[in-house]
Amino acid sequence: MAPCSSYHWTYNSSSCCRTRRASWEVFGEPQVQIQIPISVLLPVSSVEAVNNTKSSLRKWSRSAESRKRKNYPLSLSLCNGSGSKTTDPNPIPIPIPPIPSPRRRWLMMSNSSTRKNISTSNHLRHVESMASLPSGAGKISHLNAVILGEALASEEDDLVFPSDDFSRQALVPSPDKYLEMYKRSIEDPAGFWSDIASEFYWKEKWAPDVYSENMDVRKGNIKIEWFKGGITNICYNCLDRNIEAGSGSKIAIYWEGNEPGCDSSLTYSQLRDKVCQLANYLLKIGVEKGDSVIIYLPMLMELPIAMLACARIGAVHSVVFAGFSSESLAQRIVDCKPKLVITCNAVRRGSKVIQLKDIVDAALRESNNYGISVDVCLVYENTSAMKREETKWQKGRDVWWQDVIPTYPTTCAVRWVDAEDPLFLLYTSGSTGKPKGVLHTTGGYMVYTATTFKYAFDYKSSDIYWCTADCGWITGHSYVTYGPMLNGATVIIYEGAPNYPNAGRCWDIVDKYKVTIFYTAPTLYVTHYSRKSLRILGSVGEPINPSAWRWFFNVVGDSRCPISDTWWQTETGGFMITPLPGAWPQKPGSATFPFFGVQPVIVDEKGVEIEGECSGYLCVKGSWPGAFRTLYGDHERYETTYFKAFPGYYFSGDGCSRDKDGYHWLTGRVDDVINVSGHRIGTAEIESALVSHSQCAEAAVVGVEHEVKGQGIYAFVTLVEGVPYSEDVRKSLILAVRNQIGAFAAPEKIHWAPGLPKTRSGKIMRRILRKIASKQLDELGDTSTLADPAVVDQLIALGDC
Repeated sequence: MAPCSSYHWTYNSSSCCRTRRASWEVFGEPQVQIQIPISVLLPVSSVEAVNNTKSSLRKWSRSAESRKRKNYPLSLSLCNGSGSKTTDPNPIPIPIPPIPSPRRRWLMMSNSSTRKNISTSNHLRHVESMASLPSGAGKISHLNAVILGEALASEEDDLVFPSDDFSRQALVPSPDKYLEMYKRSIEDPAGFWSDIASEFYWKEKWAPDVYSENMDVRKGNIKIEWFKGGITNICYNCLDRNIEAGSGSKIAIYWEGNEPGCDSSLTYSQLRDKVCQLANYLLKIGVEKGDSVIIYLPMLMELPIAMLACARIGAVHSVVFAGFSSESLAQRIVDCKPKLVITCNAVRRGSKVIQLKDIVDAALRESNNYGISVDVCLVYENTSAMKREETKWQKGRDVWWQDVIPTYPTTCAVRWVDAEDPLFLLYTSGSTGKPKGVLHTTGGYMVYTATTFKYAFDYKSSDIYWCTADCGWITGHSYVTYGPMLNGATVIIYEGAPNYPNAGRCWDIVDKYKVTIFYTAPTLYVTHYSRKSLRILGSVGEPINPSAWRWFFNVVGDSRCPISDTWWQTETGGFMITPLPGAWPQKPGSATFPFFGVQPVIVDEKGVEIEGECSGYLCVKGSWPGAFRTLYGDHERYETTYFKAFPGYYFSGDGCSRDKDGYHWLTGRVDDVINVSGHRIGTAEIESALVSHSQCAEAAVVGVEHEVKGQGIYAFVTLVEGVPYSEDVRKSLILAVRNQIGAFAAPEKIHWAPGLPKTRSGKIMRRILRKIASKQLDELGDTSTLADPAVVDQLIALGDC
């Protein structure tokens, strides 16, 4: 069946929809639709609208040429409010993909008239919505939780269905299977998690009470315990258990250095040997169960080796991102009082050499001023960045890794620990300026992070997995080290910068190692790379907006890879709301449904649960195995920050919308709210409106003081590559926000941004953007944690443009 010779494009200037669709007819078949990933949102004259549309279509057409699709003429027309059309007589060639069958169509719209609204009042509120296929996103509010009861105009989002072949092979192949597992995890959590925990090795089984909890401050101290009395070791389960199962010769880590061609690998047996050597050294210098160890390393293989070595002997590791300043490192040393610091002399990121040992020296001097002395600094010689003789040295304290660790035996007895014994400390930012030491324990974290990895990425033993996050963040703990290795996965670790020596480095690595699961921030450049090995994508860092989601799906995944766009936090230990590939249709921009054992609720400002379609504060009812147990040394702060705002619930600090199908849409931190003349609006909604513009690649919005309005809206905007900054573009961006949200939400200032200040895990540092917007340049604070600190200087230089 061949398509007809022309196609009909309709642009409705009055609706300002985000999604445009091309439609065509096939002889003998009803009309079908595809999505073309562009947005033309200017309510301008017909000639301008048609020209803008044609320009965008030509760019998209050229980008699709590599797919070798046949080109067909596309005629454009403009539909005005009265229904009449102005047609452009000059069709342009456009590549049209083969038409999928209705059952296997990835992008299609569902008939919302057959759906029913949610009104269930129990913890399975989203289950009822899955009795039939969901509709579009429907009438949902992208505004923050404070605008309760209000909603924007209805917005329909395409549904992305898994293929029949993918679903048949998925671990959770259908909504029915998910519902079966989810119901049991809520109605019988002890039985559900006990069955999963039994898949791991326990020296002694846990007590009959699988878990105990108090999440209501009115009833006493907050307490969460899982598998109490169970004796195990997470290092043993990551390494020895897999080796004993016959995977000793399987590659555990592929390591890719900063410079192309610099690489290495370790099998599971080789990795255990190195872990045991370091563990024996730690024991020799007096590190005991419960002692803390600071790890300040870049993404070398020695970083997960150090984490696993600490876990093997029951020591508590605290990984500090090797980009933090000496002051930040000193704060963490003073707080946890480590027995030693493990670091390297330097690291090369891109073309820049960062002298980590100098930073550690300064931090140790500063911590000594507070009465905290560290006797040992174990230094790995990173020869690709700095020679040994160039490294500053303090005799009696500093020890070269390569001089001592290889001399120790490659076997080390496991120190068995209780499930509730501490595993690691990870410091996260606090509103008071003092970092919060998030404490995770062993057993519950082990079971939960392994299970979330397995199901959220539909892991198969043949997969090659790469998460680009640094182990200095929770993502690197849960989804670079522990989660994958507990499943016996092959992991890629990359030392360098994603754009070195060119913007395609990540895709070189994907093709080199035939990566099948890629978990990354979806802002990476893609061109001229195969990526055929990819089967699942994951989005890490900032919540992904629908436009970025579609780009990630259409371009990076070539419209064939499900996306695990998850919601979770450092405090949760693992994914909380996440798609399960193959189980149900996805909506671009939605985290979809809760993971097993998780009961998300949306409450109003009084803490009352809201049912059905709504917006509010995102909380969690009941505990889950991966939950953190306290803030190190400050349980009162733990209770105040997370449990006092809404007694009886864990308060995430995030706003959330739930649509009529039960899908969850994260709206950002509730403190990311701007009050404009009494209108309170979340920054995420404005950012989504900006990014929907065809020439906007990325945006970040902050509030600034305004003499009349109270606060004004200040937007940092990164344009699509090749688009120059101009007054016309600035006006069209503002107009896009006015049309989608309202005049009150129009940005006061568009600040051109070649890039945004982000951590290596993809999180935008809005604190820095607020200071730049407010011209408080002397209060920028520590920018050393950024993936590219030079971005800050570029933003400052463009402040008056």
